[in-house]
Amino acid sequence: MLDRAFSARRTQPHSAFDVSASSDAPSVPESPSLLADDSKTKKPHFYVLATNYISRLGLIKSPCLCLSLSLLLGVFLLFSLMLNSRSFVCLSSYDPISRASFFGLDGLDSNFGSLGVPWCRSKQGKTVEWTSKDLLKGLEEFVPIYETRPIKNNMYGMGFDHSFGLWFIARWLQPDLMIESGAFKGHSTWVLRQAMPDTPIISVTPRHPEKYLKKGPAYVDGNCTYFAGKDFVDFGSVDWEKVLKKRGISDFSRVLVFFDDHQNELKRLKQALKAGFNHLVFEDNYDTGTGDHYSLRQICDQFYIRGGGHSCFKESDEARIRSKRKKFWEKAVDTDELCGPHEAWWGVRGEMRDNFNHNNTQISYAEHFQNSRFVESILDVYWELPPAAGPSLTHQTRYDPARAPTPILEDGRYRMFQRLGLDRLDRSVFNGYTQMVYLQISKPES
Repeated sequence: MLDRAFSARRTQPHSAFDVSASSDAPSVPESPSLLADDSKTKKPHFYVLATNYISRLGLIKSPCLCLSLSLLLGVFLLFSLMLNSRSFVCLSSYDPISRASFFGLDGLDSNFGSLGVPWCRSKQGKTVEWTSKDLLKGLEEFVPIYETRPIKNNMYGMGFDHSFGLWFIARWLQPDLMIESGAFKGHSTWVLRQAMPDTPIISVTPRHPEKYLKKGPAYVDGNCTYFAGKDFVDFGSVDWEKVLKKRGISDFSRVLVFFDDHQNELKRLKQALKAGFNHLVFEDNYDTGTGDHYSLRQICDQFYIRGGGHSCFKESDEARIRSKRKKFWEKAVDTDELCGPHEAWWGVRGEMRDNFNHNNTQISYAEHFQNSRFVESILDVYWELPPAAGPSLTHQTRYDPARAPTPILEDGRYRMFQRLGLDRLDRSVFNGYTQMVYLQISKPES
């Protein structure tokens, strides 16, 4: 899976879903008559039509000359289209359908290599056990579950992509206990419960979800221990050994910890490591230049890491591409937004943000670099959740596809999109993707 994400930055490989079992096209028996009579199912190419038309007019008798003129006409039309492409960008910049058609697969391919998709390096190069087919099968199962969610409008909370990712990871790992830091109205608690119906949950959140019931839909779980309200204790201050021992759990590797609390992810990573946890999920793994806290993706966006590092030179190809994409994607950033004083491009203008953006600590590049080295020293697995489907299918306008792994369901597979029931969902639920990441960590090797 990691290798697939790496290679996707330069050339989009054929999807693992493009097999007969899941193909959008119906299977056709390979009979000689069908293979021979291909013209019944394929429209003739433009140059063939043009050649036939000119020949019928009797203007030119030579078939070779007819073909040559037709090809020249085709090249001329293509060249004219390229010359006028800039005007198309301006006209369609706020139309999701035009946006999707403009950034087709060719456009995405060409920009992957320029903008890069940073990927944190693990100690031993390990990857996750699940495959693309497992994710596709999971989507098929999760869509009808998601439709029964109690909080239909989860504004400021998780959308479809991350809800699926959390459900899939929890169900795959089958933990003995699940801990969440940050619950909001309880949607993530509900997602964890759907994945593991009988597994206990511990929810650490400043405000109890039941408080939201007074104003609208919320979810409170009967098999969940809440460190909330007057009982709230921050994740890093909990005596986890005592808490887990009370519940009869001694193997910390059987615990899944989910962070959706908008805190410095480096801080949370160190706290989880100190407590002895191995399996972590960070919901808001914000891209470089965005977000309200210091994220793992920002930390790993370094020149020595494949897919990482950026140029702050305003005349560079990257600056030009970023400026172009800024017109199409709400969360895309241009060079002025990305780069701070002295060419500081990490985090958000060289700041290590924390505590819901209330703390903006300036850090040096040297410190930022050392942070990435520390992360590498404890990282066994780093896996970013791919978007559920391509932007032409979901009509999402938020994340920039050039800065994300290849979607589970790639652009152009609308029939599969319908078959999975994704077309029944409101398009707004696809606008919350922020590179959710799953980690396995362990103490640095001596």
